Amino acid sequence: MPILDVCGLTYTYPGSPSPALKGVSFQAEPGQLLAVVGPNESGKSTLCLALAGLIPALFHGEMQGQVTVCGLDTQTHAPGDFAGQVGLVLQNPVNQLSGMRYTVYEEVAFGLENLGVPRAEMPERIDRALGQVGLADLRERSPYTLSGGQQQRLALASVLVMNPSVLILDEPTAMLDPQGRQEIFSLVQSLARTGVTVVIVEHHLEWIARHADRVLAMENGEMILDGPPAEVLTSARVHENGVGWLRYTRAAALGQSRGLWPDGRPLPVTLEETVAGFQHNGQEQDGD
Repeated sequence: MPILDVCGLTYTYPGSPSPALKGVSFQAEPGQLLAVVGPNESGKSTLCLALAGLIPALFHGEMQGQVTVCGLDTQTHAPGDFAGQVGLVLQNPVNQLSGMRYTVYEEVAFGLENLGVPRAEMPERIDRALGQVGLADLRERSPYTLSGGQQQRLALASVLVMNPSVLILDEPTAMLDPQGRQEIFSLVQSLARTGVTVVIVEHHLEWIARHADRVLAMENGEMILDGPPAEVLTSARVHENGVGWLRYTRAAALGQSRGLWPDGRPLPVTLEETVAGFQHNGQEQDGD
C-alpha cells in the first residue's frame, strides 16, 4: 500500500480565480525520495501543504480529488491527526517557531509535549534531533537569536524529533551556506534509507540528479512529468519552462548540435556521464 496516494487533486484558494493545483495524481512508497521541481507559482508549495494534511482544513478553499497520507484521508481527518506521522518544513523557518519557548532545546521538546510523549523519552530524542542538524552546542540559546540558517535547522529538528514516516521539505536549504546545505542533503538521504518517505522541493538540480529516486515536474499547477532524474531533468519541457537544464546537459546538447555527442546516447545529468559521453565520441572518431 502506498504511503502517499494523490488522485485527481485540484485545489483553489479562497478568492482565487484559478486553481493552484489541477488534477495532480501520483503515489509514493515508503523510503522513496521524491524531488519536486518547477518554476515559481507552479503549485509546489501548495502540494506540500496538501501532503501535510493542511489543505483543505486550514486554508479552506475548494478541493476536488483525494489525498491519502499514511492511510488517512486529508478531507476527513483534522491536521492534528497527521502530527507525528507527517513532518513539514517550510521555506521560512520563523513561521514554524512556536513563540512559546525560551531555548532551542525547549522548542524541539514542544512537539513531543503536544503528542503526550513520556518525559523520560524526551531527552534522548531531543539530543538525537539536535545532533542530526548540528545544533547540539546551541541548545540553551534563544531561537530568536539564531541566524536564518540555524533557524532552518531548528525547524527541521522540531520535525525530526517526532520520528515522522513522511517528511515534506519545501526548499529546506534556502538559507544555508554550501556546507550546511550538504549536511542537510546527507541527512535527507540517510532518512530515506531508513524508510522515511521524503518529498523535497529543491532548486539544486545536481543533488536531485544524483540522489532522488523520482522527480515530479510541475507547471501552472499541473504535474507535467514524473520519472527518474535522468529522464525528467533532460526533457525539453523542463528546459523551456524556467527550471532549465543542468550545465552538463547543456554542454552535451551543444556538443550534440555540433556532432560531438554520440548518436542515440541520452543527454547526461552528472559530470561523470558527460565525460564518458564525450570520451566515447572521441574514441569513435579516432576509430574512423
